Amino acid sequence: MCNRIPQSILLVAGLCLASAALAAPKTYTPLSGNPSGTYRIDPQHTNVFFTIGHVGITQFTGRFDKISGTYIFNTKNPAADKVDITIPAASINTDFALRDQHLRSKEFFDVKRYPTITFVSSKYVPTGTKTGTLYGNLTLHGVTKPVTFQVQEIGAGNVPYLPKPWGGYLSGFVATTVIHRSEFGMDAYLPEGLSNAIAVKVEVEGVKEK
Repeated sequence: MCNRIPQSILLVAGLCLASAALAAPKTYTPLSGNPSGTYRIDPQHTNVFFTIGHVGITQFTGRFDKISGTYIFNTKNPAADKVDITIPAASINTDFALRDQHLRSKEFFDVKRYPTITFVSSKYVPTGTKTGTLYGNLTLHGVTKPVTFQVQEIGAGNVPYLPKPWGGYLSGFVATTVIHRSEFGMDAYLPEGLSNAIAVKVEVEGVKEK
């Protein structure tokens, strides 16, 4: 008759086998494919943030919940690069409904009169293998002014496991700039209440068009 193996030993052996069966987690790294192509902006994976100084005490960050547009990126011919973005001004979101209502009013964005914010590029100048300066015109509150974004490429490549409409060949960038709202006719609560300078950060993910 075989000797019985203690249950504790069986438990340890089982845990060891289970650990061996589990593959070591892969390190998260951005994809390094070729970002060249024409892309449709994915609104569910694109963010537009703005940060403004509040009463000389702190900084406050809000966002816009809706964005649409396209961009063309050409690593061999940067002169062909183009960006065209539209943001519904009423999609502003600061996680406080009363404040959002105020921001949509005539005192700030006046969304009934100026329903959209747009950016249309004029040129892109590479500054490194994955960085560049994007020049273009921003239309905000009915005023169009030149704006310059600093752009960082994050990654590009085929992502087949995401369901439609999100999967496919993707590319992603982060673009930052600083604007002065008084230049766009938005001067409420200047200078003590809210800062004139607003930092803007756009995190873009695009789906490559065939």
